[in-house]
Order: sequence, then structure tokens, then C-alpha cells
Amino acid sequence: MRLAKVADLIPFEEDDQIALIQWFDRQYPALAGRLASSSGGARMTMRTAKRQKAAGNRKGFPDLNLLTPRHGFSGLVIELKRVRGGRLEPEQADWLEWLAEQGFMAVVCKGFDAARDTIKGYLGEGTPCN
Repeated sequence: MRLAKVADLIPFEEDDQIALIQWFDRQYPALAGRLASSSGGARMTMRTAKRQKAAGNRKGFPDLNLLTPRHGFSGLVIELKRVRGGRLEPEQADWLEWLAEQGFMAVVCKGFDAARDTIKGYLGEGTPCN
């Protein structure tokens, strides 16, 4: 019997994002569909990547956006990372800084739980992550 490595037990970022979208739509039916992603994905062909760039997708743009004003912010943007192993790229940090300057709550969340708690905090039900 093969023992699972710790890395095998940590969900991929995409899995956390899918679970988060599903949770959000169930938890907040009045806002269902409003937590959105515009990313083109990392595993695309060069041709698709060029077309996505031409269509306006920008490297480092945050994974999730909730364009609902709360607490003096214009909206919430989340850069989602794996609980372990995910790291913030310079382009991502640049976007988060710029969006914060524009009045958005711009955060990095490691994993589903941190992102869920941040959304709940933003919508007035808990404590956001940093």
C-alpha cells in the first residue's frame, strides 16, 4: 500500500476555486454568479494565450472578483493560492497593489477556507485574510 505524500493531500488552486464558487452561489443566492473569474488559465496553447492577451486578459490579474461595494471598498479581489506551495508572482503583487490604490479590498488567500472567511468578512460575517 502506497502512503500518500502531504503534497498529494493539498487541493490544487483550481479545485479550491471551483469549490469556492459553488459555495458562494449556494451561500449567497442574491449574489449568485457575481463572484467571478476572468483568468484564461495557465495550461493553454501559445495561440490561445496570444488570443486571450489580445482579448484583454492580463498576466497577474487576480483570480476572483466580487464587484460589490462594502465597508468603503469598491469591491473585493482575491488572488487565490494553494495552502502550501503557492507563491505570489511579481505581476500579481503589482495588480493587488494597484487595485488597492483604486479602492478595492485586494488580498491573497491561501486555500478555500481563507478565501471563504475573507468573503464572509467582506460581506459582514467574519474576518478577512491579509
